[in-house]
Amino acid sequence: MLDWLKNINKEYPDFWKVYLSKFDKRSPRSVALSVTTTGHDYKKDVILSISAFGVMNDEIIIGDSYEVVLLQYVYNHDHHLSNEFIVESKQPKALEPDGIKAFVDYLGNAAIIGHRVNFDVEMINAALEKIHCGRLKNEALDIEIMYQKWKDLNDDKHFTLAELSALLKMPAIEKVSASEDAYSIALMFLKLKSKLGLK
Repeated sequence: MLDWLKNINKEYPDFWKVYLSKFDKRSPRSVALSVTTTGHDYKKDVILSISAFGVMNDEIIIGDSYEVVLLQYVYNHDHHLSNEFIVESKQPKALEPDGIKAFVDYLGNAAIIGHRVNFDVEMINAALEKIHCGRLKNEALDIEIMYQKWKDLNDDKHFTLAELSALLKMPAIEKVSASEDAYSIALMFLKLKSKLGLK
């Protein structure tokens, strides 16, 4: 209940101070985010990979992307999981602290777009806590909630990413990689943004 007290007079790492300084003005940029995790409990599970694409002026900026596989050797060892995925992946690799720092630098003050985005943000916040940082301050938009608002549905009606893609008459999603999910999220965001008349 008094968690905010532990952040008073806290000395943050330099990269986090730079991140916090970026919120003086609103960014026109959004970031479509896909996070792959070991499970659905942000207190026990860890992030395996992060992929993101920048979105600006109603366009996906392919050159504005971030992708990393986080090396989770300790978690994998403790849970008797193979490191084969990590070894065989062609994506850039980093230890969790370095990958999270680089992601925060990439993200800046952009709005985060995702599917069930609150979970992704909580996973990143859990990783940030391990390196003595605060929580992400970015605005977060969820494409599932945007779809519910557009169709005037109750918020207890849930859709997978593939279901949303089909409902929006987008190309079928084959779960191949987090980067393909991030790109699909960006496409669906742009379509829903247009349908909802958002600027």
